[in-house]
Amino acid sequence: MVHHIVCWNFKEELSKEERIIAGNQIKEKLESIQNCVEGVVSIQVNINEMPSSNRDVALISSFESVEALNAYQISPEHVEAGKYIKSVVCDRACFDYQD
Repeated sequence: MVHHIVCWNFKEELSKEERIIAGNQIKEKLESIQNCVEGVVSIQVNINEMPSSNRDVALISSFESVEALNAYQISPEHVEAGKYIKSVVCDRACFDYQD
């Protein structure tokens, strides 16, 4: 099993309302990919609501194999979601691991 965790922060210029909308859009776009790409085990997007965190959005996903992760990353659905995400975030941190 391969796990792919990505965290982002929203752009500073986004208002609180824009952040809520952006978070919901990111969640909808990424979680819907689970039904489109073979080898996806799970995709979960969490929007930060706790002041103890230093990231606004977290993607926690699992794949059957490295090949499945690679297929997900180049899938049209992921590429399209990525375009939107890049328009509303200012940074990205990623951690992939296998167990």
